[in-house]
Amino acid sequence: MTPKYERAPKCEPASKNEPASKNEPATRREAASRHEPATCHEPRTRHQPATPHQPATLHHSRPAVPGGGPDLRAHGLRLAYDDRVVVEDLDLVIPTGRVTAIVGANACGKSTLLRALARLLTPRAGAVHLDGRSVHSIPTRTLAQKLGILPQSPVAPEGLTVVDLVGRGRSPHQTWWRQWSQSDEEAVHEALRATAMTDLAHRPVDELSGGQRQRAWIAMAVAQGTPVLLLDEPTTYLDLAHQIDVLDLVTDLNRHQGRTVVMVLHDLNQACRYADHVIAMKAGRVAGEGAPADVITAAMVEEVFGLRCVVGEDPVSGTPLVVPMGRHHENTPDPAAVPVPGATTG
Repeated sequence: MTPKYERAPKCEPASKNEPASKNEPATRREAASRHEPATCHEPRTRHQPATPHQPATLHHSRPAVPGGGPDLRAHGLRLAYDDRVVVEDLDLVIPTGRVTAIVGANACGKSTLLRALARLLTPRAGAVHLDGRSVHSIPTRTLAQKLGILPQSPVAPEGLTVVDLVGRGRSPHQTWWRQWSQSDEEAVHEALRATAMTDLAHRPVDELSGGQRQRAWIAMAVAQGTPVLLLDEPTTYLDLAHQIDVLDLVTDLNRHQGRTVVMVLHDLNQACRYADHVIAMKAGRVAGEGAPADVITAAMVEEVFGLRCVVGEDPVSGTPLVVPMGRHHENTPDPAAVPVPGATTG
């Protein structure tokens, strides 16, 4: 029997012009966050090459998700903060039912792009479309039922329990005539179970460890039930074990529930291991995109990050493994001689 949890406080979606608040769930920030767990231990098979600088047409080794999902794409995006242009003339198609990782150096426009995809930032030019409609023309509640975002380092109100936080993910599905229901109860229960947070359901969020807190926010996104999930640096501030835990949760959401996931990551090796599709950005533009093995090369790493490296094969997943070369190792033997299986160098 599904356990009963105390009903979470109702959280109405924000109006279009309502400013974002760090202390409220993503549903009140124009785009509701939907996140789900993921477990990725299976090696990824390398995909067909994708053409750099253009939205890629993917040929996946894994079968397509039954029924597909919403089509998310951007065309001619120009994004700026005041007079500072961050992204210029960017075209992008997010592969439906796949995990996409956006990588690049600091201040290259990764998080800005994610904010634009979630309707948290209005483009100066161009548009973001979800199923052929501009995201700015979609009613807030409708958008929050289809697309969710988990921003960097979200903060919960003091004393809010895990179950209350997760329950807030159901706000987009409630109206004045349809309040908390059995389906909401079941969604919260399943989200807690999927993220291994059931035993912590009644703990205050601010008393949790970093990894537990991140799982709680992901559980809220899972309860929200959006088919598209945007994650801005979900592993920031987490130790290595918790990073892998969160990325496994994300992969589970994709593989078992068919969620389309787009996440900003700094760790190239994690991006290669957990993503089907990688977008490398440089100075507000797409420098390359496609399957990890086609994008993460020594030449691309040097172009995007200004870093010489050796790229070999991850012995666990078979995906690209980036070994950086700093100034203090420039006098070591030629990178081509480094014994990394299948290595390429820049």
